[in-house]
Amino acid sequence: MNLIIVESPTKARTLTKFLKGDYRIEATLGHIRDLPKAALGVDVEHNFEPKYVIPKARQKRVGELKTLAKGAKSIILATDPDREGEAIAWHAASVLTDGKSNLSRIVFHEITESAIKEALTHPRAIDTKLVDAQQARRVLDRLVGYKLSPLLWKKLSKRWLSAGRVQSVAVRLIVEREREIEKFQKDAFWTIEGIFIPDLSAQLVAKANTTYEKTLTFDLFDGKYTCVSSTIRSEQEAKSIIADFVPPFTVTAVDTKEVKRYPAPPYTTSTLQQDAGRKLYFSSKKTMQLAQKLYEEGYITYHRTDSVNLSEKFTGEAREFIQKTYGVGYATQTPRKYQTKSKVAQEAHEAIRPTDVNVQAQSITHSQDINRDHIRLYELIWKRALASQATEAVFDSTTIVITSANAYRFETQGSIVKFDGFLKIYGRPASPVGGENGDVELPMVKTGDSLKLTQAIPQPHETQPPPRYSEASLVRTLEEKDIGRPSTYAPIISTIQERQYVTREEKRLVPTELGFAVTDFLVQYFPNIMDLPFTATLEADLDAIAQGKKEWVPVIRSFYEPFANDLNQTYENAQTVKVAVETTGEACPTCGNPLVIRIGRFGKFIACSTFPACKYTRQFLEKIDMKCPRCGGDIVVKKSRRGKTFYGCSNYPTCTFAAWKKEDIK
Repeated sequence: MNLIIVESPTKARTLTKFLKGDYRIEATLGHIRDLPKAALGVDVEHNFEPKYVIPKARQKRVGELKTLAKGAKSIILATDPDREGEAIAWHAASVLTDGKSNLSRIVFHEITESAIKEALTHPRAIDTKLVDAQQARRVLDRLVGYKLSPLLWKKLSKRWLSAGRVQSVAVRLIVEREREIEKFQKDAFWTIEGIFIPDLSAQLVAKANTTYEKTLTFDLFDGKYTCVSSTIRSEQEAKSIIADFVPPFTVTAVDTKEVKRYPAPPYTTSTLQQDAGRKLYFSSKKTMQLAQKLYEEGYITYHRTDSVNLSEKFTGEAREFIQKTYGVGYATQTPRKYQTKSKVAQEAHEAIRPTDVNVQAQSITHSQDINRDHIRLYELIWKRALASQATEAVFDSTTIVITSANAYRFETQGSIVKFDGFLKIYGRPASPVGGENGDVELPMVKTGDSLKLTQAIPQPHETQPPPRYSEASLVRTLEEKDIGRPSTYAPIISTIQERQYVTREEKRLVPTELGFAVTDFLVQYFPNIMDLPFTATLEADLDAIAQGKKEWVPVIRSFYEPFANDLNQTYENAQTVKVAVETTGEACPTCGNPLVIRIGRFGKFIACSTFPACKYTRQFLEKIDMKCPRCGGDIVVKKSRRGKTFYGCSNYPTCTFAAWKKEDIK
C-alpha cells in the first residue's frame, strides 16, 4: 500500500476518485504539530528553537496515521503547494516516518487526474527553504503575539486583547483613515449643467433628424475667457455666470478616437478577495472558505497564489472554447500573458482558474458540499480566467465641446462599443448606455453646429473625505504596501473585528475607541512594529529565506533584540491607559451614578461608571435614526449568530421586523 498524506478529508476524497488500487489517501485534519497554546514555545536563548507539540485534538489521528505509515510501502506527502503546505509535509515526515527512506513529496496546483498522475511521476524532497520561511513567520508572530498581548492586558486592563505583527498594522491603517475623515473640512462648490438642443433659427434645421431630438447634458468646464478650470464657490456666483451667457452656443470641437480596453488578469488570492467583496458582498474569510472547498472538490486551481500566470494547456483550451462559443474574432491569436506586479510574489504558481474550462457555473449541481455561494464564486473565477484570453473591447470615445459667444465652454465625453470582445463573456450589452463603466452614447453633432441652451442648472457639491476602508480596499492597500501575505488577510480582518478593534458598518470598517487606544499605545512604544516600511522589509526578509538568500535565525534575532528592549522599557515606564467611554445620559438603577458604554470581549455593553464598585451591566442596543416600518419602534443594530450585522426592531420579540441593509428598512 502506498500511503498519500493530505490535509483535509475533502481533498482525500477527491484524490481517491483518480487513484485506485494500491493507493490509500488519508488526511491529517490540518496541522498535526504546532507551538503549544499555553506557552511561548520558542527558546529565545538558543537560536529561537521552536518547541513543537502534537495538539490534543490531533493525538488520536496521529496515532492512526503512524499505524498506517508502518505498514506502507511508500509514504507520499501531497499537502498544498505553498509554504504552509510544505511545513505541514515536514511536520508529517518528522512525526510519521522515523527517518525512513521511502518518503517523497509531490506538488500539484489542481486536483485533476492528469495533474495528480503527472506529480506522481516527478516526486521531490521536502523544500527546507520553504519550511524555514514558514517557521520564521510562525516564530515571529508567536514572539509578537505572546510578548505584546500580556502587556496590553496590563496597560489597558483587558485580558482578552491581542497584538499581531500584521494585524496591528492593519488596525493602524483603519485608525489613521478615520482620523483623516474626522479632520476633513468639507468645501462647497457648484457646477453648471447645460441642456442643449439644435438652434431652430439656424440653417442646420434643414438637416435635423431624430438623432437631434436627444438632449445633451454638459458640465461647465472652463470659466469665462480662460483656459484654466475654475471653481464656482457659491450658488450666487453660478447664477451670475448663467446670467452672463451670450448665445449662440456653437459646437467647437468633436473629437472621436478609437479606444481599446483589455481584460484584467486572472485572479490572485488578493484580487479574488477584492472582487468577491465588491461584487458578491462576501467577506474575505467567506471568500477563502468557499475557494478552499472549490479547490478541494477539484473545480479550481490552488487559491493561495500571487501569480497571474496561466498554463499553456489552459490558455489553449480557453481560446478554443471562446472560438467555439462566441466566434473566431473573440479569441486572441496567441496566448495573452500577464506580469505579476507584487514585489513579494511567492512561488511560481498559476493564477486561480477553473480546472476545466468546459465546466460552467450553471452546470454545477447543488449538493451537501456545494451551495449557491460556491457556484457564484466559481462563476466569478471562470469568467475572469476565460476573459483573460479573449480579444480586447473596442470603443469609439467622443469628446464634444460647446462654446458660448463670450467664451464659456461646456464639455462632455461618451463612448459606444464598436466590438465587445472580452465583454461578451461578462454578459455586457454591445452598446451600453450609462453602463457600469459610465459609458454614454452621445448624439451625432459636428463642428460648427449651433445649439440652443434650453436650461442651465446650478448643481451644488461638497468635497468628500477619503472613504472608510471596506474589506476589499483594505486588502488592496495591504498588498500595495507589501504588508503580510494575501493568504493571511482573511484571518487578520476577522481577528481585528473579533477583538473589537474594528466594527463593520454598512460594509465599511470603523475603528472602536479600543482600536484607537491600542493603536496609539503601540505606535508610541513600539514604532518599528507599527511602521509600514519596516513591516514590508520584514516580509521581504521572509521571502529571501524562502529563496535561500537568508538564514532564518539571524532574521529573527535582528528583529527580536530591539523588540525585547522596547518591551522591557514599556513594562517599566508606560502608564495604564484608560479607554475612552461614551456616556448614555442615564443613571445607574443600582447606585444612581452615570451609565457608560464600554467595550468587552463580545462587543459593546452598558455598565455603571463606578465599576468595579458597582457591577450593574446590561445589553447595549445601538439605535439608528430610523423607525420600524411595522410598529414604529426604534431600529437597533444587532448581530446574527455568525457575527453578521443586521437591523432589527427594539421591540423584539413582540415585533420581529429585521433587515440586512438600511435601505431595506424603508
